[in-house]
Amino acid sequence: MAELLSPRALLDRLVGFPTVSRDSNLPLIDWVQDYLDGHGVEVHRHVKPDEPGKAALFAHAGPRAPGGVVLSGHSDVVPVDGQDWSTDPFTVTERDGRLYGRGTTDMKGFDALAIWALVEAQRRGVSRPLQLALSYDEEIGCAGAPPLIEAMAGLPRASDVIVGEPTMMRAVSGHKGGVNWWVHVHGYEVHSSLLHTGVSAIMWAAKLVDWANALNDELQAAPPRGMAGQFDPPYTNAHVGMIRGGTAHNIAARDCELGFGFRVVPGETLDQWRTLFRQKTEELTRQMQKIRPEAWIEVTEKFALPPFAPEEENSAEALVRRLTGDNSDNFVSYGTEASHFQAAGYKTVVCGPGSIEVAHQPDEYITCAQFAEGEAFMRRLLDDLA
Repeated sequence: MAELLSPRALLDRLVGFPTVSRDSNLPLIDWVQDYLDGHGVEVHRHVKPDEPGKAALFAHAGPRAPGGVVLSGHSDVVPVDGQDWSTDPFTVTERDGRLYGRGTTDMKGFDALAIWALVEAQRRGVSRPLQLALSYDEEIGCAGAPPLIEAMAGLPRASDVIVGEPTMMRAVSGHKGGVNWWVHVHGYEVHSSLLHTGVSAIMWAAKLVDWANALNDELQAAPPRGMAGQFDPPYTNAHVGMIRGGTAHNIAARDCELGFGFRVVPGETLDQWRTLFRQKTEELTRQMQKIRPEAWIEVTEKFALPPFAPEEENSAEALVRRLTGDNSDNFVSYGTEASHFQAAGYKTVVCGPGSIEVAHQPDEYITCAQFAEGEAFMRRLLDDLA
């Protein structure tokens, strides 16, 4: 008979796989598939088409009937490079009521509980199905969710999705979306004493950054509209997170590259911000080319996540509220795969153990109390499905 592991033992196993997004997650997926298969759970995988070293996993327990519940998690974690850890980040260390390790809160804690619950659903028998969706590349733009959702069409269609990002076990019914670009400003290199005859890519990139600052000031000063007032900050904001360029102080830079993005509130669309950004880069390109026709701004979209909007009739949210007793209104500014499940027609809610405040940090941890609360939630969910 296959070994039956506790939620804590499953957490130890999952954290032990260093599934940083830049690397393969196959050792973890192989292990989870073998474990679920060993307990009679129907399990499948979806291999990333252009990167076979990564795969998503989806599974089904209970009757092959529609209307089930999906527990949604991701397998990847952020890097530990350059972080000052006091413990081995890929070994769970218990200390002072906390479980330390990369991914303990974001989000292998929930993954461990979901895997445990799926096996329990299979062992006990449930009248309403329970499914698992375990993605890749969530930490680099939630890119693995859409193909995973498409692959799950082979299973009986569930109705409700619980995305287990850390919310301290509170029901989150809305979050911001986002769209990001990598921007390459192509200038025209000249000696800095003749700056007026060339195009400094750095100085023209600065115009784009300055536009972002002015736009943020304008958006911050305006009164919140619609659902925006539920968020902190209560508006869509622009952000530049990385910039590099130039070769020497006395040369007008030929190249400058930067990352530019918007975090978009529900009620607004990614397309309206795409249009505004395109208009600005085209305006700057026209101005640059009046000086040197060779100059231009190259834009590559790298990430797009629609906002996750609250719904009037949301059976997933109602289920979580019934099981947790949480009746508070919760909205967050970070993004999750809930957007993609909602866009695919599922009733969706975000709820999981742990705090987002310690995610991605050195000495990331989940408290033992939060992990226990997550396990209690899964037990109540199993009772409900039975």
